[in-house]
Amino acid sequence: MTDTATDRAFEALTAKIARERGFACASYKEKCLRRRIAVRMRARGVHTYTDYASVLDADAHEYDLLLDALTINVTKLFRNWETFRAIETTCVPALWALPDPALRIWSAGCASGEEAHSLAILMHRYVVDRGESPRLGRVNVIGTDIDRASLEAARRGAYVEAAFADTPDVLRERYFSASTPHVVTEDVRRLVRFERRDLLRDGPPAPDMHLIACRNVLIYFDRDTQEMLFQKFYEALAPGGFLVLGKVETLFGPARSRFQGVEPRERIFRRQ
Repeated sequence: MTDTATDRAFEALTAKIARERGFACASYKEKCLRRRIAVRMRARGVHTYTDYASVLDADAHEYDLLLDALTINVTKLFRNWETFRAIETTCVPALWALPDPALRIWSAGCASGEEAHSLAILMHRYVVDRGESPRLGRVNVIGTDIDRASLEAARRGAYVEAAFADTPDVLRERYFSASTPHVVTEDVRRLVRFERRDLLRDGPPAPDMHLIACRNVLIYFDRDTQEMLFQKFYEALAPGGFLVLGKVETLFGPARSRFQGVEPRERIFRRQ
């Protein structure tokens, strides 16, 4: 098959995936899509996009496996601890100082819940260490993802050893069971809920969010989609709310004037 024919077959396949499963292939970087589709093609022993489209027609379960491959589900608890340390020292005290009756935190693209639980732990530790446990009723951490299997894992809150590579021992011992897999304590789990939402198609899980963490997700989207998401986050945040991005992500375009850098090195910004 010539390169031109291969490109046409790829375009036909991604259009099919978008049409039949609502996955917004056009918003993702093509190189990333090709690499992840190739993983499933090798697993099924086919060598062309046309043949793989036939596999999808013949085996509905393959669609589930493909969407798992296309979504980004690799993360850790307290991934890049220095970023969470900056959140703990800069964002958490500012959030607890707000007069709002509820503190809304959104982990967008939460995968299996590590980021959402990490944020809830920081909020929990801050007030409990100050003897103010009744204030925990204000905390509402919401984790969203498109992947149903990942959300089921997030709701279980049970993690294997590899998930703790960046977790300080003091937090691991305090907030997770000693047994394997290590389960998040109930007093943290009750602060978090998980919902299935498509980051590109759906709105935020609640209005006036106080902190949005969307880390290491935007890099897989094209520039236009990234700008759209920056605008979505801006509109979802309450004035003065925080936006936390991944280490290799940064603001550009109109978003640069709408957010103030709070901890630029850790990619923490604040809505103007």
